[in-house]
Amino acid sequence: MEELGSRASFDRMGTLGVEEEFYVVDEDGLPVSGTTELVYGDDEPPAPLGGRLDHELFQFIIETQTPLIEDVGDAEEQLLAVREALVDYAAEHGYRIAAAGLHPEARWRELDHAEKPRYRSQLERIQYPQHRNTTAGLHVHVGVDDPDKAVWIANELRWDLPPMLALSANSPFWNGFDTGLASARSKVFENLPNTGMPTRFADYEAYERFERRMVEQGSIDDRGELWYDVRPHTGHGTVEIRTPDAQRDPAVVKAFVEGIHALVTDLAERYEDGERGPLGDGIRRELLDENKWRAMRHGHDATFLDRDGESTIGLAEAVERTCDRIGDEALATLLDRESGSQRQRRIHENGGSEALREALLL
Repeated sequence: MEELGSRASFDRMGTLGVEEEFYVVDEDGLPVSGTTELVYGDDEPPAPLGGRLDHELFQFIIETQTPLIEDVGDAEEQLLAVREALVDYAAEHGYRIAAAGLHPEARWRELDHAEKPRYRSQLERIQYPQHRNTTAGLHVHVGVDDPDKAVWIANELRWDLPPMLALSANSPFWNGFDTGLASARSKVFENLPNTGMPTRFADYEAYERFERRMVEQGSIDDRGELWYDVRPHTGHGTVEIRTPDAQRDPAVVKAFVEGIHALVTDLAERYEDGERGPLGDGIRRELLDENKWRAMRHGHDATFLDRDGESTIGLAEAVERTCDRIGDEALATLLDRESGSQRQRRIHENGGSEALREALLL
């Protein structure tokens, strides 16, 4: 069945693919329904966008995909090439490109939805939560060469997702007002079905059974509609992390890509060394939900329940502990930076909406 994946997809370790969602805006940085021209127009998108450019639910949200990246060291070059091509391509059609977890002035009632049958089906099935879904995220795929290994890695990564969300928080404004959240995107998106923090799956067979059941019972049209914060992607043969807000700064994206690749690689090695049991055994999923809430509410100022379920740790300690474990400091480099949500609030306070719109442009 095309709508389902396959165990055989998991055949390569360590490859990368990065998907970024952006906003198509006018000269003043305001959302416009421009992706019909950019995606379905007569002009063929330039390399490396050809065949890797699509819109999302709304016609002002566009998604890019990198080509398959064989070496994490090549990720920055590929990311920059895709972004540069998108900005130039949009400019040729009179548009600009903005990046954030939510566009601060996107009023969903006034914006056009995509006509693609997939999205029309989602709108009809899900209704209100999907009608207002103006979110934009960063998705990172890392290839895994064994399906059971991929499921175990996805289980274990759940502990690292709330600190990652806190680091990425870049969506304080929605529908023109300050939500009081650091990542309102994650809360808006979480209103959809099949989102948020997934439960633990015993092995690939258990995940495959769940995926098949959801399709066969009509809950989803295909495997791609399991929109959890992390998932084994049974079509690409990857572990996909979908947690971070979209980012304007490519250096931040590079840090997430490098850090996520290191996380997955470290867990793969632990799995191969026989570390097959759950690292957080006995800790309820609800505590992971609590950590995610703390991240979306407080961003860089968040504290988290520790793995023992009894104590709390700050963001810096959580991230540095992880970086020490995996032997990679990419995520830790984000700790001393102003977060996206902090930056947006500062710019808005000092310069108002016009200055904020300008600050989100690529």
